[in-house]
Amino acid sequence: MSPLTLTKTRLNNGIWEGRLSGDLPVGQNPEIRVDYRDRPVEGVDLTESPEGWNLRIPVPPRAMADGVHSFLIYDGATDTKLGDFVVIAGDIAHHSLRAEVELLRAELDMLKRAFRRHCMETQ
Repeated sequence: MSPLTLTKTRLNNGIWEGRLSGDLPVGQNPEIRVDYRDRPVEGVDLTESPEGWNLRIPVPPRAMADGVHSFLIYDGATDTKLGDFVVIAGDIAHHSLRAEVELLRAELDMLKRAFRRHCMETQ
């Protein structure tokens, strides 16, 4: 298990930012690996701060395309997953969201009918 904890702070201008905290020996920096489609992401930046370390991960331009794009963040020393983030873009996001809303509406209609039937039966 990794002694590190990762907390997301924001995603802005194509840079995912987070904060790492945890107990490491004095002077030792974490080894962070970020994978996108089973390949390491280039340009990952880790800087020490009073609260731990600030992590900046550039979202590669090839991830700015239709579909769901997952990024996995690992502690390179222990090969433990610290976190992940997902970028969803293009038509898939629109259709996926619409499908979810339609499913929720259908379930709500079903619950309304069941509730009305229950009310009629208990009178």
